[in-house]
Amino acid sequence: MQVHALQIAGCERLFVEKASGAQRDRPEMKTALKLAQAGDAIIVWRLDRIARSLSQLIATFDDLDRRGIGLRSLTEAVDTTTSGGKLVFHIFGALAEFERSIIRERTLAGLIAARARGGLGGRPKLLSSTDLEVARVLLRGGTLTVSEVAARLGVTASPLYRYLPAARSTNPRQVNDAILVP
Repeated sequence: MQVHALQIAGCERLFVEKASGAQRDRPEMKTALKLAQAGDAIIVWRLDRIARSLSQLIATFDDLDRRGIGLRSLTEAVDTTTSGGKLVFHIFGALAEFERSIIRERTLAGLIAARARGGLGGRPKLLSSTDLEVARVLLRGGTLTVSEVAARLGVTASPLYRYLPAARSTNPRQVNDAILVP
């Protein structure tokens, strides 16, 4: 249905992801963004096809706009190649910024209230410093993936990536170089 709608809209070239769009690595999206030139327009079925969060969408739009590339959504009828479309898009951006501000204020108020009651507030630590050292050693060995190390520690891969950002590296020696203490 999406491909058909894009063809009817006159798209000259289609970039179709084979994997889930929720994945970080989206090679077709990267290729489309890289190949687009000033005067082109990237057309999507829905805005969530180009970005999974509003902040990511705004960053993508800013990059495209800076390069003179338009963005059109068939479903939401947003077209940044027109003045009205840019206005609508910037209104979305302003609303997103307002929402982020409110969330920050509520989070800060919650942390202050938790501390006033004698608590620490914030996200509980999932990994101790010992767990992180074990993870670092296992990852440095290069025989286990981040997911396998996380499973051994009883967590998902997310905390390892949060506390050991170098775990995203393909070079296991770099895991020793960058560690964030929880």
